[in-house]
Amino acid sequence: MAKRSHTTDLDDLVARIRRHIEVLKLTHTAKQLDEHLAWATRESPPPTALLERVLGEEAHVRRQVRLEWRFAKSGLKERKTLEAFDWPFQPKLDKSTILELARFEFVRQLEDLLFTGKTGTGKSHILQALVLRACEHMSVRYARCVDLINDLYAGLADGSYPRRMKAWCRPALVVIDDVGLGQVKRRDDEPTAAHIFYDLLDRRHGRASTAMSSNIALSEWGNYLGDATLASAILDRVAMRAIRIDIDGPSYRQHVARERAKKRTHASSTSGEAKR
Repeated sequence: MAKRSHTTDLDDLVARIRRHIEVLKLTHTAKQLDEHLAWATRESPPPTALLERVLGEEAHVRRQVRLEWRFAKSGLKERKTLEAFDWPFQPKLDKSTILELARFEFVRQLEDLLFTGKTGTGKSHILQALVLRACEHMSVRYARCVDLINDLYAGLADGSYPRRMKAWCRPALVVIDDVGLGQVKRRDDEPTAAHIFYDLLDRRHGRASTAMSSNIALSEWGNYLGDATLASAILDRVAMRAIRIDIDGPSYRQHVARERAKKRTHASSTSGEAKR
């Protein structure tokens, strides 16, 4: 009789725990409760160890869900990492500086970031890797410069410009890649790309961080964006005061292309010798 009463008390306790879990919306813990209880019965851990196991798993799952949600909203199309970056190929680039940026103190300080250098030197890889890592900690959004401007131009056409602009101003970090790459559309009856670009950067400056990359000289921004005066204002407001990193090195894409060409030549030569 006493054993049956003990079993009933235990069942009631588990039922109350399940109700607590439901109220707290601990969905992963609800699914794993039986496994946790079985582990506790088998291992007899200290109460703190059991609590750490339960809360640790729940926290890990929630972090992963948050990471995936932020990644989906970020605009990234692939997951590039700093670990995959070929550091020896760019010996002039200070790895420790980039890893320090990945701690995101510049975001907490509301500072901006600007990468410059020729195409293929790794600017986009680093920025995309920073975006991926930032998804673990904050709201972040990424776009190529031409895509960002086209998105806001579309807002001028359909009346959604204020809503779209607010969406670009909201994230803690916005990354604008490839300023100078791609054709910025010219519209005679609408503001220049420089107006739109300035509007966004002016709203974010000092309120949230913006990171950019450019493969053209800063002096060429006016020609690219369609207004030299506003481009100068952009550079004065943001680029000239940003953390500036210039990657002075060879093109990795050209290096890869040369290596592939060598392999094809070698394979063709080997095949020809085999036929002879």
